[in-house]
Amino acid sequence: MKKVIQKMSLVVFLLSTTLISACTQSLGAVESTQAASIATQGPVDAKEIEAFADPLFAKKMKEHNVTGSSFVVVRDGKVIVNKGYGFADKEKKIPVDKDTVFQIGSVTKTFTALAAMQQVDAGKIDLHANIEEYLGGLKIPNQTGKPVTMYDLLTYTPGFELPDETTFTGPQYIGQDISMDEFLPKHMPTIIRPPGEVYTYDNTGFLLAGYAVEKASGVPFAQYMDEKVFKPLGMASTSVRLKPELMKRMAANYDLNGEQRPLEGHAPTDGPQGSIISTAEDMAKYMIMQLQNGKFDGKEIVSQKSLELMHTHQIFADDIPITTVGFENYFPEYTNGQHVVLKGGNMPGHSSLMVLIPEHKTGFFMSYNNDSMVSADIYKEFMDHYFPETEKKAEPVYMTLSEADAQKYFGLYRNTRAYWTRTSITYENGSLVLEGEAIGKQKLRMIRPLLFVDEAGEKVAFKEDKNGNIKYFYYTAMNGMSLVAHSQKMEMEKTYSDVPNTSSYKTHINNLSALSIMGAKSGSKFDPTGTMTQGEFADALIKAEGHYVLAGSEDVLRQQLAAGIPNLNPSAPITRQVAAAMIQNLKQLEPVATSKVTLQDTADAWAKDAITALVSQGIVDPDTKVNADGSFTFRGKDLLKRQEASALLDLAFGYYSLPIKR
Repeated sequence: MKKVIQKMSLVVFLLSTTLISACTQSLGAVESTQAASIATQGPVDAKEIEAFADPLFAKKMKEHNVTGSSFVVVRDGKVIVNKGYGFADKEKKIPVDKDTVFQIGSVTKTFTALAAMQQVDAGKIDLHANIEEYLGGLKIPNQTGKPVTMYDLLTYTPGFELPDETTFTGPQYIGQDISMDEFLPKHMPTIIRPPGEVYTYDNTGFLLAGYAVEKASGVPFAQYMDEKVFKPLGMASTSVRLKPELMKRMAANYDLNGEQRPLEGHAPTDGPQGSIISTAEDMAKYMIMQLQNGKFDGKEIVSQKSLELMHTHQIFADDIPITTVGFENYFPEYTNGQHVVLKGGNMPGHSSLMVLIPEHKTGFFMSYNNDSMVSADIYKEFMDHYFPETEKKAEPVYMTLSEADAQKYFGLYRNTRAYWTRTSITYENGSLVLEGEAIGKQKLRMIRPLLFVDEAGEKVAFKEDKNGNIKYFYYTAMNGMSLVAHSQKMEMEKTYSDVPNTSSYKTHINNLSALSIMGAKSGSKFDPTGTMTQGEFADALIKAEGHYVLAGSEDVLRQQLAAGIPNLNPSAPITRQVAAAMIQNLKQLEPVATSKVTLQDTADAWAKDAITALVSQGIVDPDTKVNADGSFTFRGKDLLKRQEASALLDLAFGYYSLPIKR
């Protein structure tokens, strides 16, 4: 999601907050200059920070419909500001304060990385050894022949096919006690990319890292974190589990409309990938330790060597730093040339962000009670105010790209985590053209081979395989793509003996084949004019829609796609109108107002709106023609052909994108 955020004028802002009616214009200018000088040194004065933050939070919380937020700033081993804004519970008028408890979501991953590095320091885990040595006999399915290590897990590069196969959250898990021993053998995804090859945001990797800590130390993970991390840091209001005494101070969870939503728990109960709850007061102590070379109150929590790995970028896309051990580097354009490591986290109705600027011994943390990206806005304004860009970046010198040289980049790419996010790359007038629903259409200019930039200045870095063929790309644009993973080029050269090159369905068939949604019916034959059962189409539809990669969602989707369709039978042949209704049940498209279409032939009443909505959006097979006056014949009661299914699914879900849990 791309937010265009205008830079706030520092002088205008400071004038607006420091001038009073009794001041002269010259006095106001002096005060503004002094405050600006303080700001360029970083956050050092509590009153100045509050003068900056109070109106900013008021504005941004209103824009994003945030009910309440914490905000704490540390510098040089001290807490400078720690306060709350708005309400922890607006119905009960309970304000947010420094002791309000939030679910910090994936900020938990940095704690898990810390615990793993403690075990490395103790000599109980080798950072670069096969992780299976520390899993108590648990085996990881691996198609690559390359063992996965703790380093791979902590740098988000283990190569799992379904990295969220272990992401189970919901109200039903509160009060349960599901161990990792019980959970992991039933929900272990397969490694399909060589560990260490590319970045894919990964919950499973950190769950396994926490499990390894549990097995190597011989102490249950929640107990380990209490004894080895939280207690030494004095974090008395922090826990891996939803402890009743802490839940009494927990902020209510809200959706984006401001409606209260139920609290959700984790399976397994101890979630090294995201189950920690904490307060701003406690997180300040954690940040101070992070910024003091692993020491706190005279105690070494983790070695300086290990902490340096946590603060040093390990994984890159070309020259773009992506991850450290535990931390990430999304929103790289906001750093203003500073070395920043950060981590965000989300549970439904709660979000958090921790930002560390190690060279300035500075950090801030915030938690708030909805799923918006207000944290990104606060981060940008914080950096622009306290660490503004000091040197104007030189405009890159772009290289000429011929169509012949561009050929190797062409193709269909699929995100390696968010499988429903697909992108095509083509060529136009000296530029690559990157296109997908999540990003629209972007022209890319070449800085050098494998590194490009879009019209907004966002970088796109490509990665080759050992044979020099393009295999992946990484995009820094804030549209959700860069926040999750590299995208992988799909193999498009599939040839079916019964699909001629002249077929108007060939591209759709190849797209679905490359994405493993629909393939050969038998041998080398696709059977384009053959029919499908309702069950076969539902299976393909779920894969095309993409939710099948999110654990526990398939049963819900099957119920959703069947809504309002009478007499469904998975073994019965599917008609075109049933297929249209199933697609619309998931897409929930509104008819395009400017595209008046009229169904001319027969369809059942329950299917007519779905057919009209899809056709008005251009989701129609090549053999269904829409006349100049908008009239069309859909043949709704005819059986659906496999080639027609490929076209409808490709057009409906080819570039689909959704928010996902971090």
